[in-house]
Amino acid sequence: MPITVRDATEADLSGILAIYNEVVRTSSAVYTEQEATLEDRKVWFAQRAGQGYPVLVAGHPADDSVLGYATFGDFRPWPGYRHTVEHSVYVRADMRGRGVGRALVEPLFGRAASLGKHVMVAGIDAANPASIRLHDRLGFERVGTLREVGHKFGRWLDLVFMQRFLDAGRD
Repeated sequence: MPITVRDATEADLSGILAIYNEVVRTSSAVYTEQEATLEDRKVWFAQRAGQGYPVLVAGHPADDSVLGYATFGDFRPWPGYRHTVEHSVYVRADMRGRGVGRALVEPLFGRAASLGKHVMVAGIDAANPASIRLHDRLGFERVGTLREVGHKFGRWLDLVFMQRFLDAGRD
């Protein structure tokens, strides 16, 4: 199945919102139980744009449906972390395991490097082996696990951190 990846527009926000809220309701990939509103997504989108950070969407070439999205943002707010970003990638439930996540994350590497970023970080729920495998295949290295730092669905959650260097010659 052909997948196109492009920069998101405001017209994509309802599709992005539907994917995000499904993830919030059904998984521990996001450590919140609070669904977002369209207004929340508009603010989030404007913040990303204001920082020069991309929001990418994947879709079918034949229609406008959003199959998944990916972005990155500052890892931590202090100046010493300015060369590190943390990314997010979410795929529509019926499209998981079909290459959409990979298609979305790979272009983020060049986009981050072009902004002078040195490292991309992924924070992944330890109970999400598919995401950990995806990141392994994309060249991320597992660098640590924070035990029981999250809580959702009545249970404690462990957070796995993975990282990938973005500089030329480090791949």
